[in-house]
Amino acid sequence: MSKINRRVATDVGGTFTDLVCFETNTETGVSRVITSKSDTTPPDFENGVLNVLEKGNVEASSIDYFAHGTTVVINALTERKGVAVGLITTEGFRDVLEIARGNRPDFFNLHYEKPKPFVPRFLRQEVPGRMSYKGKEREPLDLSVLPSILEDFRKEGVEAIAISLLHSYANTSHEEAVLAEVQKLWPEVSVVASHQITREWREYERTNTAVLSAYVQPVAARYLAKLDAGLKSRGLKNNPYIMQSNCGVDSLEATSKTPITMVESGPASGFWGAAELGRLIGENNVLALDIGGTTAKCSLIENGEVRIMTDYWIERSRKSAGYPIMVPVVDLVEIGNGGGSIAWVDDYGKMHVGPQSAGALPGPAAYGKGGKSATTTDANLWLGRINKDYFCGGAIDADMTSAGHALKELGDKLGVSVDEAAEGIVRIANNNMVNALKLVSLNRGFDTRDFTLLAFGGGGAMHAVALGQELQVKKVVVPAAAAVFSAWGMMMSDLRRDFFVTRLMELAEGTGNRIEAIFNETEESALQTFGAEGVSQDQVTFMRYGKFRYQNQEHTTEVLLENGTISDASLQKIADDFHEAYEREYTYRLDAPVEMVGIHLVAKAEVGKLEMKPEVLGDADASPARKGTREVNYALEGKHVASIYDGERLEPGMEFSGPAVIEDSGTTIVIHPQNAVAIDAYRNVHITLNGGVQ
Repeated sequence: MSKINRRVATDVGGTFTDLVCFETNTETGVSRVITSKSDTTPPDFENGVLNVLEKGNVEASSIDYFAHGTTVVINALTERKGVAVGLITTEGFRDVLEIARGNRPDFFNLHYEKPKPFVPRFLRQEVPGRMSYKGKEREPLDLSVLPSILEDFRKEGVEAIAISLLHSYANTSHEEAVLAEVQKLWPEVSVVASHQITREWREYERTNTAVLSAYVQPVAARYLAKLDAGLKSRGLKNNPYIMQSNCGVDSLEATSKTPITMVESGPASGFWGAAELGRLIGENNVLALDIGGTTAKCSLIENGEVRIMTDYWIERSRKSAGYPIMVPVVDLVEIGNGGGSIAWVDDYGKMHVGPQSAGALPGPAAYGKGGKSATTTDANLWLGRINKDYFCGGAIDADMTSAGHALKELGDKLGVSVDEAAEGIVRIANNNMVNALKLVSLNRGFDTRDFTLLAFGGGGAMHAVALGQELQVKKVVVPAAAAVFSAWGMMMSDLRRDFFVTRLMELAEGTGNRIEAIFNETEESALQTFGAEGVSQDQVTFMRYGKFRYQNQEHTTEVLLENGTISDASLQKIADDFHEAYEREYTYRLDAPVEMVGIHLVAKAEVGKLEMKPEVLGDADASPARKGTREVNYALEGKHVASIYDGERLEPGMEFSGPAVIEDSGTTIVIHPQNAVAIDAYRNVHITLNGGVQ
């Protein structure tokens, strides 16, 4: 009797909760993909997950692997729905959160105010004791003050405690002692120490990270516990995995302890999926673009690896410095341009698109729910790029009258026709997205002609070709099930943890063995953490990175280190790689000593990763999927009669040329004149620009 293996991923977004289920017959190898969407259900987000499983007719008891991504952490932070936090820090340093950095973005505003700390001053308490930056004890730790500190916290209604002591990145013993004593004196309280999250230096960033993790910890732990209970009550046999911001998954138990690690789990899964798909189709250099209803996010993938950074900030804008979170997060650029982005005219008669969004309610004017402002979606509908008779997969009757009124009102302000207003919206939105893509590519020394643009999300495929032509990329690829691609990416993720250790040393004779010793110590610690969760050593693989800078510079450049033991003989190669990486990003190099600031160790273990099997390529004739024609306004290329294809009827091997539009229930792919289209063995859409002529 054949067995069906089911791998499921769910992704909770602000409006919808997505599901992707891969069913594979283990005997025949035949696979079936199930996708589904249901409304997100705040504040009980776990109900949305259970609802989408039910809607997709997926029984929890039949699931062999379950991965989950959620916006619960970022929502709790931005909406201030965390808990009261108390901070315990080194004597004399309670005001680190208040002092913050001097990086005020609104530079000429004499009334500028720094972002308000998440912990008020009266809840920031100090303990005597001091470490040096080399990890040597300068003053012994005094724990006698802790009982009175905790008593004050109890009286003030504190529900979580953050511990961040000076130079604990170099020596964690003082933090470990405070953590153990707090857990002994107040076992019920939620508590986290900074060294449990990161061992990188920068006191303000590390302290703020510990505070924000404590702020969301009870909220996230309750949510994950409810999700686990709900799934187990419906028969889920295996423990679920939770998507992290570093493009990996982690156990539910580990994530519950430091939930700040999933602050950007949604975008991370999409970009990791882009990297995995790139490897699958032989495109290791990828520009990944995710366009949703409110924002567009993009990231660069080089040689199959997603760039990870720890210089991540929330609520950063032109008027606010925001808040740092020192956890590994996929390196991305995000702008306020999506399907719901509102077009508006400023006081000088200039049109803009975004960052304001119509959201899901009232939504674009064409939703017919009371929206009065013209959006990118309204413009795409008006220009025939979206099928008004198949709007949102036929779930919504497009209100073209309201869309026309909104566009006319905009056009009247500009003195142009409705068509010209719609064309202008699309062109400006495209220009905004091109600039975002340049920030992660050209501005960092990468030639976009060496990259493939991979577009996903509900709106990615609609704008991808125009963006690809502007950037002169190799080609454009739209993945199968692009609308729920982030959920697909979770099933391609490994169990992953990133370890950072700060150790300042010049790349000089004798340091090679010291660097190797740091990696060996960190690798042993990583193996212990994996082993505690039942992951054997032979399942774990490592990637080594170093953070380097020219001597006495402030910030670092990360360099991938070659496999093998590091010795003094390796130092020249490491220095050469650093010079090359530095010059590519900053356009110059210095004749100065190079020093290492710290290491970055990536530890991975496979935990049921999905294996994709190609289908047999069939007939190139795509006419069976062609369902008609309609006039489409391509903005820059003008109006053309485009062939319309049913995306669900396109089979591997089919080929055709633009102008064309591919429609399915979740995605519309706009294919410009002279584009050549081919469906690969995994049902992805490959679009060669200008008929293959660059």
